[in-house]
Amino acid sequence: MASTRTKIGHGVAKVLGIDLHYRNETGSDRVTRGESAFTVESAETYVEQEPTALEWFKEILPSSHDVGEYFINLFPFLQWITRYNVQWLLGDLVAGITVGAVVVPQSMAYAKLAQLPVEFGLYSSFMGVLIYWFFATSKDITIGPVAVLSTVTGNVVLKVQDKLPDVPADIVASSLAIIGGSIVLFLGLARLGWIVEFITLAAISAFMTGSAISIAAGQVPALMGITGVSSREPTYKVIINSLRHLGRSDLNAAIGLSALTMLYIIRITCGQLAKRYPARQKLFFFISTLRTAFVILLYILISYLCNRTHRANGTDPIFTTLGNVPRGFQHARVPRITTDIISSFASELPSTVIVLLIEHISISKSFGRVNNYTIDPSQELVAIGITNVLGPFLGAYPATGSFSRTAIKSKAGVRTPFAGVITALVVLLAIYALPAMFWYIPNAALSGVIIHAVGDLITPPNTVYQFWRISPLEVPIFFAGVFVTVFSTIEDGIYTTVAMSAALLLFRICKARGRFLGKAKIHSVIGDHLLDGTDNDKELPETKRKRPVDGEDSVRDVFLPIDHHDGSNPQIELEDPYPGVFIFRFSEGFNYPNTNHYLDHLVETIFKKTRRTNPDSYGRPGDRPWNDPGPRNGKEVAGSENRPTLKAIILDFSSVNNVDVTSVQNLIDVRNQLDRYAAPDTVDWHFCHINNRWTKRALAAAGFGYYTPEPENGSLRRWKPIFSVADIGGSSSAAAEAEARELRALRSASRVTDDVESSAASSKGSESKGSESDAFERELNLSKAYGTMGQRVTKVAVVQGLNRPLFHVDLTAALNSALANIKAKSH
Repeated sequence: MASTRTKIGHGVAKVLGIDLHYRNETGSDRVTRGESAFTVESAETYVEQEPTALEWFKEILPSSHDVGEYFINLFPFLQWITRYNVQWLLGDLVAGITVGAVVVPQSMAYAKLAQLPVEFGLYSSFMGVLIYWFFATSKDITIGPVAVLSTVTGNVVLKVQDKLPDVPADIVASSLAIIGGSIVLFLGLARLGWIVEFITLAAISAFMTGSAISIAAGQVPALMGITGVSSREPTYKVIINSLRHLGRSDLNAAIGLSALTMLYIIRITCGQLAKRYPARQKLFFFISTLRTAFVILLYILISYLCNRTHRANGTDPIFTTLGNVPRGFQHARVPRITTDIISSFASELPSTVIVLLIEHISISKSFGRVNNYTIDPSQELVAIGITNVLGPFLGAYPATGSFSRTAIKSKAGVRTPFAGVITALVVLLAIYALPAMFWYIPNAALSGVIIHAVGDLITPPNTVYQFWRISPLEVPIFFAGVFVTVFSTIEDGIYTTVAMSAALLLFRICKARGRFLGKAKIHSVIGDHLLDGTDNDKELPETKRKRPVDGEDSVRDVFLPIDHHDGSNPQIELEDPYPGVFIFRFSEGFNYPNTNHYLDHLVETIFKKTRRTNPDSYGRPGDRPWNDPGPRNGKEVAGSENRPTLKAIILDFSSVNNVDVTSVQNLIDVRNQLDRYAAPDTVDWHFCHINNRWTKRALAAAGFGYYTPEPENGSLRRWKPIFSVADIGGSSSAAAEAEARELRALRSASRVTDDVESSAASSKGSESKGSESDAFERELNLSKAYGTMGQRVTKVAVVQGLNRPLFHVDLTAALNSALANIKAKSH
């Protein structure tokens, strides 16, 4: 009996004129066992319930437990910090100190890319590694200044200072960090980390390659001591101007070129020695890793020997050095953010946020896969966001994950994210103890460090070739991003690659092309022997015959695209499985962008391969539609009589997860069109591999999933759908065991009865076979609901709901059902 709430809802729907059974001529509730050959003795009853809106809200709304888990997951360190041990500490000490030795010179060099004094790079690296470990889901990633983001920050600083010349560069950088970090933090707290998945690997590679070329070209003038060349112009102009003014090179070129050469020599030599002496591979790794620190220390010594008297006398040094670096956190303050500053760089925020996201997430995912753990992208966004929001209070500028330092940290044997605290202590020591030494660092040596670091970001030709082998359409995206970056700006290169990747995705979705399938019989083969026991195999002794593997069928039916565009052997001739029956498989989902493309192809092919059921359905030539004028007077349509009429359509929804109003409405329109085409017959629509209950609900609401009555009488004839059944719980289930016990009890009772009445049975031999016990046993043994498994029996149940008999579990079931109903109609 319907509940009061249901009655009220139906009453309101009636008043508002809402049809609760849209195009449900047969009434889905009436299609039950009584209208099919599936009787109550055949299997367990199952009627599939449609999902409801209330159920959907319950699924998406968090429970109190989910809310608690959400806040606990904001601090992942709580899950492992209580089990921290000495072995983990030793690994973190080595990795933390190693990364600290690398991050100090790199962060100062990258600060110059951001148009900031070098101490701001130290502040950023300190805050990045100190804060990140509280929120980290990656043990390898290192947050701090990076070359690309520093360059983007430098571009923003210069643009804002052109508009607001009175605003200091560090104020602009800190404002950019807080606003960009707040956006990323919101995305992380809202658990929108999946947004990053829309940026393809080709786009990331193009962005990194183009940026590396741009940064390296911009450092050449400082490396060579060339003056009068602006590194803020497009990359191609910087390269041209650097070559044009090579004659202005001075002593800085000797420092820069020798430092760059030494960095590469150390790395190559250590790599070769590690291969030659595998036992000392770890030693050579640390030497190679610390090469930046060694080179900087060497040139600090050289600079000290050359420039100590110049510093004492207050004269210019022989070659350019960093100069004074303040000790401690001299720029710690509450950041000053104004609407004027925000509005001046608002147009640059998208590129800044994209750079914050893609480099960090791509690096953390890569190292997570390498080291066998999984990161949470949304939680990583929280970590980046909080780092950039809190960092400016100590003078930091925008920071994100670093590829080079992450690789060093991973190879150094880091065990937990706590290694960031060790790195922070090393940076803190540098901030307070080493500023006097920093005065002697040559600028040309720092430029060499930058060029050496960004060189690893350039995608090698072999990787581009692999892109071509995997997806040729993405290679133009890669080159477009690189060229736009070189001839314009890094920001324009980012937008180009993202836009082209999105356009490629939309093109693939909108132009998705379904395939018509044909049936082929497949045989399993070992060597040159078929596993079906045919031909010469039958002549072999029983022990030497080839047998199929247990659980496998040696002969089976499969469905392949008729056009063989999947790469299957074109020598296998495939046709439609039955005249007038079509199997159509979607390839890229079924939603509003591609629904017309799919269905146009479906209808066009059906019209080519079939003929109208009643060619005389138009009484007069004027009744025919303009686009189907028919043959000329006195002529017949050539070859039409050899084509079959349309009988059934089977749609394979294995690649379809969701449908929408547009796609279902277009499917209804095509159904109506084909119904008129096949009149007075009806077209049966079968569906298989539907993986989503909401998709079933949508199709059922549109009238699919059950039989449509014949139009001549409008009655629902008795028809015989074919249902798929499966064992309930398998042979070892409790149900199977209970059935087996019942069967044994019946047999035992039957034997007792036979013993007691043996004399009577002997005189009525033939009549004993019709006894009630034997009849019941025979019925039990012959029932389709049971299958023998040794001494046990198993009961089966239908897989799909009986209320939607035209929704099938696979193509074989759909085809068998379609053929059964075609034969039923023909009788």
